[in-house]
Amino acid sequence: MNDKCPCQTGESYAVCCQAIIEGKKEAKTAEALMRSRYTAYVLADINYLLNSHHPSTRPSKDRKKILKWAKSMEWKGLEILACMHGKEDDTKGWVEFKASYLEEGEPQEIHENSVFVKESGRWYYQDGEHF
Repeated sequence: MNDKCPCQTGESYAVCCQAIIEGKKEAKTAEALMRSRYTAYVLADINYLLNSHHPSTRPSKDRKKILKWAKSMEWKGLEILACMHGKEDDTKGWVEFKASYLEEGEPQEIHENSVFVKESGRWYYQDGEHF
């Protein structure tokens, strides 16, 4: 994949999310982790989705269900609405986003305020509140 990154930063996948998803570098901010997780949903990369989910809330029993769901969607876009904290020096951050997709041809949207935590220099998705 050499075209634009699905997370819509305007950069190429190789420059934007690829190294984070492949484990070659850590996401520096909560927003960067959010963007890489959206891209992993587009790519149906279940290993990255589970590994970037905090162990205390990781849905490991739902692996097949999550993979099936991610593969069945036609992901259309990501819009970051707000970020609070979640910078390189923080240990917690919040990212409000909207992710749009088609499910069985019908437009759908996830609107969530996600909570991210940083432990041992690594950001994790912890949980989120849906709107």
